[in-house]
Amino acid sequence: MSQIFPRRANALARSSLFGVLSLVLFLGWMVFTLMRSSWATKQNEFVEQPIQFSHAHHVGGMGLDCRYCHTSVEESSFANIPPTKTCMNCHSQIHSGSPYLEPVRSSYANDVSIEWVKVHDLPDFVYFDHSIHVNKGVGCTTCHGPIDKMAYVWQEKSLLMEWCLDCHRQPEKYLRPRSEVYSVAWRSPSNQLELGRKLAAEYKVEPQVTCSTCHR
Repeated sequence: MSQIFPRRANALARSSLFGVLSLVLFLGWMVFTLMRSSWATKQNEFVEQPIQFSHAHHVGGMGLDCRYCHTSVEESSFANIPPTKTCMNCHSQIHSGSPYLEPVRSSYANDVSIEWVKVHDLPDFVYFDHSIHVNKGVGCTTCHGPIDKMAYVWQEKSLLMEWCLDCHRQPEKYLRPRSEVYSVAWRSPSNQLELGRKLAAEYKVEPQVTCSTCHR
């Protein structure tokens, strides 16, 4: 019986299978890479606000403590956005006639909140408690980056689950004394791991890595 397919058909079939497998692997790699990219996570992406409040000026330049504006951070699960009255504590006297600050004055006069855009916007299925972290020795800049240098605020970290788990699995890499939690000048010392273990014991840090810790 004569051969129906030429011998080169075998090579063609093998090449086709290899090509399909390569395409599947490539597409899988592309999806995985895109999910972890700044395009998907919004990492390092500047968020435009109704008024471009400069942390570089207020924190880095004037030395304002984070808690002056974010008053609930030590006692609440969220770090509140300050009311306009907080801004007017200073700006009723400083730059009180600046056109740039007219939205602030209007908000205060009309008792209408400024619609700030959330920068670190976690999904609804993720639970995060600010008070627990700051009271256990996790500094503001650990998550928010060099906020004292940000004229425009961006999301410093990826906020991916692996980023959270890295800290939960090895908190000693990131802990600092409670007195330095709000310090933007803090830098990890050469003996960070030794210090971190000591602080973890002192602050009774119990790393949680179960699903229900964050997904409630």
